[in-house]
Amino acid sequence: MRNKKLTFIDLFAGCGGLSEGFIMSGKYDALAHVEWEIPMVRTLRSRLKKKWQHTNEDAFKRVVHFDIQKTDELINGNWVEDTVKDFGATNHVNVIERGLKGLVGKKTVDLIIGGPPCQAYSIAGRAQDANSMKEDYRNFLFESFIKVVDAFQPNMFVFENVPGILSANPGGKLVTERIYESFKDFGYQILEPKELKSTVLTSSNFGVAQNRKRVIIIGLKNNLISESFNLKSIYSEINIQKSEKVKTLFDAIGHLPKFKPAFDVKLKNGKKVSHIPLLENCIIPENHEPRFHNKRDVNIFKKWVLNKMNNRSMEERIQFYNNLVGKNSKHSKYRSLEWDKPSQTIVAHLNKDGLLFIHPDANQGRSITVKEAALIQSFPDDYEFKETMGNNYKMIGNAVPPEMARKIAIAISKFFNK
Repeated sequence: MRNKKLTFIDLFAGCGGLSEGFIMSGKYDALAHVEWEIPMVRTLRSRLKKKWQHTNEDAFKRVVHFDIQKTDELINGNWVEDTVKDFGATNHVNVIERGLKGLVGKKTVDLIIGGPPCQAYSIAGRAQDANSMKEDYRNFLFESFIKVVDAFQPNMFVFENVPGILSANPGGKLVTERIYESFKDFGYQILEPKELKSTVLTSSNFGVAQNRKRVIIIGLKNNLISESFNLKSIYSEINIQKSEKVKTLFDAIGHLPKFKPAFDVKLKNGKKVSHIPLLENCIIPENHEPRFHNKRDVNIFKKWVLNKMNNRSMEERIQFYNNLVGKNSKHSKYRSLEWDKPSQTIVAHLNKDGLLFIHPDANQGRSITVKEAALIQSFPDDYEFKETMGNNYKMIGNAVPPEMARKIAIAISKFFNK
């Protein structure tokens, strides 16, 4: 049985949800995390320093701020300055010259993990695009993932995405068929496209207070597959990690301080607020400040919860909205969370509004805070999000729940040990 830690590279790392889960398991060392959006880069670098004891220089080098579409440049180095844009970097000469291969050096890469941005694959994203995202460049970012896998030849990879990837067909061909054929050409086996429905996992089965569904595509190197080292075995090992106990919304955020509506209040910095703490002098955790809501929305939120509108028919919900705002919409605009159930999927759209994430306490009349979104996603309580409120919501909504990732990481480590 191997005792040393497994190693991984995380692609499309975001703010670090997937990486966090693998590191939390205690079974892995992260060699590199690749991400392009700078708020996510800063957040992940800060996490590596404050939680995982990396030096400032090491955290900077390991979290690679780079456009993964320039894959050959990413892997081999000689990066141009305007491609890197390190925002506050002090010394990145070595990384620029050497690329991922220079960063990894002689170390073996056991796994490559990650998932391309999901907007082009999501059902909602396609519904909002005039051409159903068929021409969106993000449909083909999996090709960059494959190139990195080919360059480092890990024994296994973990490719995660939204269930919508199973039906996405840019260019008239299913993305899953393209992915299957491409990995096959490079010497890796994944389940055939018709079998991939079985890879859809729900986060609430893994100790997360959220019904978030993700496709988890495991790939194994062909020449290593055997009776004991195969796809059926690894998925079985992952299923063993499922928990019978369901974590509810109350379990995740029920302990947080409460708020009450209070208009015409201004903070010392002149910022207008719509809510203040219910109890005076209570300590409010960082990022647990409600976004500003106008009086009309606060009133709507209260009535929605009190009238248990989640349980009403779609027609009643649409009529509720139209009556209160004087519109003639054909869509329901609101949804509240419920204390005794897991949350619905936390999404990046929270950076625009929280109408589908109304707090279950009618007296508070608000949507969920950044802190609540992070805890529902299973980010540890000490995970810091220090960007703008909008960017914080966005990166949390795009992340893989760390606790779900931790369970998958444990299953994979046991599989390697076996």
